[in-house]
Amino acid sequence: MAPSTLSRVAKALIAPALALGATAGLASAPASAAVWSSCDQWGSTTLNGYTLYNDVWGSGAGSQCIWANSGTNWGVWADHPNTGGIKSYPNAKKVINKSIGSMGSLSSSYNVTVPSSGAYETAYDIWDTGHKYEIMLWVNKTGAVGPLGTSQGTVTLGGSTWTVYKGNNGSNDVFSFVRGSNSGSGTVNILPILKWIKDTKGWFGDVTIGDLQFGFEITSSAGGLNFTVNSETTSSS
Repeated sequence: MAPSTLSRVAKALIAPALALGATAGLASAPASAAVWSSCDQWGSTTLNGYTLYNDVWGSGAGSQCIWANSGTNWGVWADHPNTGGIKSYPNAKKVINKSIGSMGSLSSSYNVTVPSSGAYETAYDIWDTGHKYEIMLWVNKTGAVGPLGTSQGTVTLGGSTWTVYKGNNGSNDVFSFVRGSNSGSGTVNILPILKWIKDTKGWFGDVTIGDLQFGFEITSSAGGLNFTVNSETTSSS
């Protein structure tokens, strides 16, 4: 589980395995703990109600391996070059499938260990079932990263103060909430944020929330960096 263990094992074994076109398996994982690991670009598995994705989707990406002890305790070792553009979004997904108006609560708690270098953010990525709307909640960020769109000012919701950005990526509208200060752990009351978008701003109607993802959107991590979700739970009613 320790980052130092992951780094030593990954540096020794991941690169040769990838050079051979193989999956490094436990090379990316804590040596004695992980129940699943993958160095495949699209590697995924489901553990205790969460679906984990390695999700190396951006151009110019380097090596990345994901490991998991459970759906809520997992991490990645990533070595992406110091260039612009998002390289990956390793994440754990929980399916909600409830309309905003029908929910009495939607919240999530997180505890992460992230590097002090590189360029990335730790973020929730929330989608409606029609994939017309994307809501991102950035709880911490490091390096040259920034949200899509233009600033809509600040708002205090869900237990934090956020700067809100509104944009469109050509496929869907994106509403990004960037926390005013970096946080490695905490609880986000998500439902009031969704209701603010729906009722106060009118940016969408009573949409059904489908996928709720949590992970690391990585732009660069040259030399190999460790990102760990120590715990993360999502609940709704």
